[in-house]
Amino acid sequence: MNSKIILENVSLVFDLHKNNKSSLKEMFANVLKDKHHIDTKEKFKAITNINLEINHGDRLGIVGHNGAGKSSLLKVLCRIYEPSSGKVTVQGNVAPLLEIGAGFNPELSGRENIYLNGAILGYSKKYLKTIENDIIDFSELSDFIDTPVKYYSTGMYLKLAFAISTAVQPDILILDELFAGGDAEFVNKAQIRMKSMIEDSNIMVFVSHQTDLLLELCNRVVWLDHGVIIADGEPKTIINKYLNKDFN
Repeated sequence: MNSKIILENVSLVFDLHKNNKSSLKEMFANVLKDKHHIDTKEKFKAITNINLEINHGDRLGIVGHNGAGKSSLLKVLCRIYEPSSGKVTVQGNVAPLLEIGAGFNPELSGRENIYLNGAILGYSKKYLKTIENDIIDFSELSDFIDTPVKYYSTGMYLKLAFAISTAVQPDILILDELFAGGDAEFVNKAQIRMKSMIEDSNIMVFVSHQTDLLLELCNRVVWLDHGVIIADGEPKTIINKYLNKDFN
C-alpha cells in the first residue's frame, strides 16, 4: 500500500492564560468582591490553514525560525495534537522520533520501560517480547537493563530510548533533528540506523536547522513562518529563499 499524508485547511490554536492582576493582594480583593474572571484567555495560532500533501517516496524537510510552528506541525502529523480545525489523513503506520524517552517512568527498570514506552508507541506486549533482546543489544545496556532508569546517566537513558523508538521500521518516519545523544561510537551507530530507516521508509518528514543535512536527505523542503507555509519545492531553491528571507 502506498503511504500518503494529506492536510486540508489544518489549524492548531492554543489557549494562553494570562493573569491581569499584578499582586496577590489585588487577586484576594477581587475574590472578596465576587469577581471570578481574574484570568483572561488569549489565542495563540501555532499553525494556520495548512494545506499539504506528502506522497509515497517523499523525503520532506521543514525549515523555519524557532517558534515558526515546525514541532507543532510534526505533532499534528503524529496525532499527538488534534487540529483545532481542518482534516488530517494518514495512510501508513507512523514512527515519531520527536521527544525520545518522554514516556519513561524513572522508578521502573530499563526492561519495564521497554514495555511501557513500547505500549505508548502502539506495540503489543506479545510483539515487544519478540524484539526485547534486539532492543537491549542495540542499547548496549544488558548489564543495567533491570536497574531503575532514574540511576541511568543521560547517555544511557538516550541509548535505551533510541533503541526502543527505532526497533520497528515504519511506513512514515517523523524526525525532529537527528539523534545526537550518547558517546561518539553510539552516535555513529545510531545515525547509521537512522539513515537506513530513512532509506527504507515510504515517507520521511524531517525538521532540522542543519541545512546541509536537509540538502543531503530530502527531495523537497517546506518553509514555515509563523505557522504558515511560505514556500514548498526543490530543497536548494527553498533553503536559499529561507536563508535570504525571500518571501516573494
